[in-house]
Amino acid sequence: MSRRPSTKFSDMPYRVPDSRLSMTAATPQSNRDVFGKLNIPKPQSGTSERRTSFFGRGAGGGSQRNSMFGAFGASEKIKDPRPLHDKAFVQQCIKQLCEFLSEMGFPGTITVKSLQSPSTKEFLKIFEFTYCLLDPTFQIPTSKIEEEVPRIFRDLGYPFVISKSSMYSVGAPHTWPQVLGALLWLIDNVKLFNSMRDRDLLFSDFVDGSSDIEEGVEYKKLFMDYTCKTYNKFMEGIDTYEDDDAEYLASLKKLYNVDEDVLESQCEKYRIVTEQVDKLEKESHKDQLMVKRTEKLKRQTDVQKLQSYRQNLDAFKANLENKASVLLEETEATSLQVESLKQERARLQNILQNQKFTPADIERINRERTELKQTVSNLTRSLEEAEQLAWNEELSLTKAREGAEVELAEYHKLARKLKLIPQSAANACGHDFEINSLTEYRPTAMGQLKSQIQNPLRNMISDVEEEFNQLANKKLSLEETVEQINSNITDKSNDLKQIKEQIRRLDEQLEQEQQCMADEEERWAAELDSAENHKKLLEKKVMDGYDEAMEQLKAAQQQYHLVLQETKEERRTVAKNLTSMFSFVADHLKTVEKFVDDHVKRVDRVNKEVFQEDKASTEQLKAMVANFVCQANKSME
Repeated sequence: MSRRPSTKFSDMPYRVPDSRLSMTAATPQSNRDVFGKLNIPKPQSGTSERRTSFFGRGAGGGSQRNSMFGAFGASEKIKDPRPLHDKAFVQQCIKQLCEFLSEMGFPGTITVKSLQSPSTKEFLKIFEFTYCLLDPTFQIPTSKIEEEVPRIFRDLGYPFVISKSSMYSVGAPHTWPQVLGALLWLIDNVKLFNSMRDRDLLFSDFVDGSSDIEEGVEYKKLFMDYTCKTYNKFMEGIDTYEDDDAEYLASLKKLYNVDEDVLESQCEKYRIVTEQVDKLEKESHKDQLMVKRTEKLKRQTDVQKLQSYRQNLDAFKANLENKASVLLEETEATSLQVESLKQERARLQNILQNQKFTPADIERINRERTELKQTVSNLTRSLEEAEQLAWNEELSLTKAREGAEVELAEYHKLARKLKLIPQSAANACGHDFEINSLTEYRPTAMGQLKSQIQNPLRNMISDVEEEFNQLANKKLSLEETVEQINSNITDKSNDLKQIKEQIRRLDEQLEQEQQCMADEEERWAAELDSAENHKKLLEKKVMDGYDEAMEQLKAAQQQYHLVLQETKEERRTVAKNLTSMFSFVADHLKTVEKFVDDHVKRVDRVNKEVFQEDKASTEQLKAMVANFVCQANKSME
C-alpha cells in the first residue's frame, strides 16, 4: 500500500542533522561526528538566512529566511554554504561517494584515488548509475551533455548553479568540488527516496484493507498541516521539529487505528521465534567441537580487533586532548586580543568623537580605503593561488607516499621470501630487517635505517659468498676424486679384459691338446688293427707249418707282448701326463676364476660404495649450491 506523499519536500541542504533519517542518508555536513572533528569553517549566517518564502512573507517574528525561489517566484543565485574548497571536506565527500557506489553495486571499478580527478566519461557513468536508482528507465543523452546534465539537476531542484563549462573538464581542481557537491546532493536524494520507500509498510498491519484513507482528504489534510507548520518554523529559523513529529505520528496512529499493545506483542513474538530459529540452527550443526573452535577463533579475532580499536581510541582521545588544550590556549589568547581590541576601539572612538575632519581628510580616507580594498583583493587572489599550489603539492606528496608504501610492501615481501623477517626468521641472524610505516620515520632517521639494514645485509652477502666459494672448492675436489675413481675403474676393466684373454688362450690350448690326444688314440687304434691283421696272417700261415707257425707264434706273441707292454706303458704315460696336465689346468683355472671373482666382487663393492657416497655428496652439494645461488641472486636483486 503506497504511503508516499504527493507533496515535494524542500530541496535545501540541512543545517543540522535530521534525527528522522538514518546515518546513511546524512550528508557529509551532518555526519561530521562519525569521521571525527574536521577543521571546517562554519557558513556565514548571512548567506544561510537569506531566503524568501515561496508562500509569501512569514507572520512570525525573529530572523526570517528567504526561500530558494525568491519573492514572487523569481530566481536568485545562492552561495553554496558547504566548504567545497576545504581539502579535508573534499576527501570526506570522495570517500562517501566511493562507499555509496560500492554498496549499490556500481558496475565499474571505483577507488578513492581514481575519484581525485575523474574524467568526464567516468562522471557520466556515475551520474547515470545514480540517477537510474531514482528512474530505472533513464538513459544518458548522446548529444549536448554539457546542457542536459545541468538541466537535469535544475529540474530535480538542485539549489545551486552548475555551469556548462564545468562539464568539459569535470576533473579540474576548480570544477570538481562543485560537481562532487552536486553528486552528493543527488546521493542524499536517492537515500531519502529509499528510506521513504522502506517506510511504506509502517502501518500495513493495522489498516483494515482500505486504501481510501491514505489517498483521502483526512490523510492529505494531516500531511499538509504538518508540512505547513514545519515549513513556517523553518522559515523562522527553527531547524528541529520534535513536537510536530510526535503530534503528526500520534495523528497518523489515531487515523489508522494503531494498537500499540498488539504491535509490542507481535514484536515480542517475533523476537522469541527468532531466538528459537537461531537455537535450532545452532543445534543442527553436526560437529559442535568445530563450531566452538570457530567461535573461539572469532572471539579471539574480535578481542584483537577491540584491543586495536581501543588503542586507536586512546590515540584519538590523546589527539583530541592535545587539540583541546591548543584550542583552549588559542581561546585564551583570542580573549586577550579581543580585550585589547575593545580598549583600542574605545580609544579610537573617543578620538573620533573629539576630532573634526575636513573634506580633504575625508577624500584621503576614501582613497586609502579604496587602495586597501584593492590590496585585500590582491592578497585574497594570492591566497587562493597559494592554496591551489598547496593542494597540488599535497596530491603529489600523497602519490609519492603511496609509491613509497608500494615499494615498502615489495621489500617486506622479498624479505619474507628470503626468511629475513621477522627477527626470529632462519636467515635474520637476530637482526631486525623490518621497516614500519614510512610516516614513523623522519629524514634524520634514514641513516639509522641504513646502518640497521644495509650493514647486516652486506655482512650476510659476504658470508654467503664465502660459503659459496668453499662449497665450490669442495665440489671441485669431489669432482677430482670422482675422475680418479673412474680412471681406477678403467684400469681394473682393462686388467679384467687381459685376464679374460688369457683364459681364452688356455681354453684354445686345452682344445688343441684334446685334439692331439684324439689323433694319438686313432693312431694307436690303427696300429692295433694292423697288429690284429698281422695276427690273422700269422694264424693263416700256421696251417703251412706248425713249427714255423709255433715259432712265429711265439715270436709274434713275444713281439705282441712287448708291443702291448710298450703300448700300455706309453698309454699309461700319456694318460698320466694328460691327467696331471688336466688337473694342473683345472686347478689353475679354478684359481684364476676364484681370483677374478673375488677381484670383481671387491671392485663392484668398492665402486658401489664409492658411487653411493659420491652420488649422495653430489646431490647434497647440488642442493646446497642451488639454494645458496638462489638466495644470493635474490639478495643481489
